[in-house]
Amino acid sequence: MTTFSAAFDWAERHVADGRLPHAVLGVATADGIQALEAFGPVAADATYPLFSITKTLTGITATRAIERGLLTPNTPLADAVPGFGRDRDDVVRLWHLGSHSSGISEPPLDTAVPQRTELTARGRDFSAGSASRYSTIAFEGIAALIEHATGETWDAGIESWAASIGATGFTLAPAAYVPVDGVAGSDLDWDRFVAARPAGAGMFARAEDLLRLGSDLLMTHRDDAPGVLTPAGLAFMRRPVTAGMPRMDPYPLERGQDWGFTFNLRSRAPGLIATDGFGHGGWAGTEFWVHPDHDVAWVLLTARAGITGVDADQLDNAVVAGL
Repeated sequence: MTTFSAAFDWAERHVADGRLPHAVLGVATADGIQALEAFGPVAADATYPLFSITKTLTGITATRAIERGLLTPNTPLADAVPGFGRDRDDVVRLWHLGSHSSGISEPPLDTAVPQRTELTARGRDFSAGSASRYSTIAFEGIAALIEHATGETWDAGIESWAASIGATGFTLAPAAYVPVDGVAGSDLDWDRFVAARPAGAGMFARAEDLLRLGSDLLMTHRDDAPGVLTPAGLAFMRRPVTAGMPRMDPYPLERGQDWGFTFNLRSRAPGLIATDGFGHGGWAGTEFWVHPDHDVAWVLLTARAGITGVDADQLDNAVVAGL
């Protein structure tokens, strides 16, 4: 704990000041979990909704299919969803879906329409590959390609590879979980959101599960040996895809980030002291980041609708500097 004391002080201070309702913070290296602590009225092994951290998990599952020769980044979405794109003059491929450049019009996160129906019924806002705009419905396309190629649903795929590293808490249907503070007064219909089971936002897990994943990815990078991903698969997911594309909110060009294959790459982020990081954040304040050049990964789980006044770059800097 002493090594990362500034990071844990950050979490304790933010909970004490009310900027976070509660928090679980953990740090791992390639050698395993180094520190894990809860702040506020939660336990360190509490299950939280991950929101968009789910995107990285779905991306890993698709990459594992690529490693097996069942998909390529260039596989068209229409291979798995024959009704998709009949009114488009472009081809949406797996890499477009994973880099937020598919151009598919985005439905509400809590849509009552089935995800696969939304995928095929939504129109096009721009030509595939011509721009990058954050998308969650695109991950339903990735889920469809995973199922078409492997015969296994996206969530079953996640649970399978996660079990191999002892990360047994990933689920779409937890027995109990930490509720989202303020969700009743937000624009999100919680029950509809959970029922939708979105492949880009619907997973629940514990901090320990994500730390085990972070440690495994660090070990693959350090030892150049297969874990959940092969070294080539990890390199593929970290390869910048959107450089040179026009960027739309909420990730305009001045944010200093690129998309790899479902990984958010903070390669030019002005608020960070280390720019080798990859990972993802989530709607209610969840964060999962891996710094391979510094052999460290960290997870912050919290849950507040419309979270404000929290700069996760501060925490990222404190973790990296703690080394």
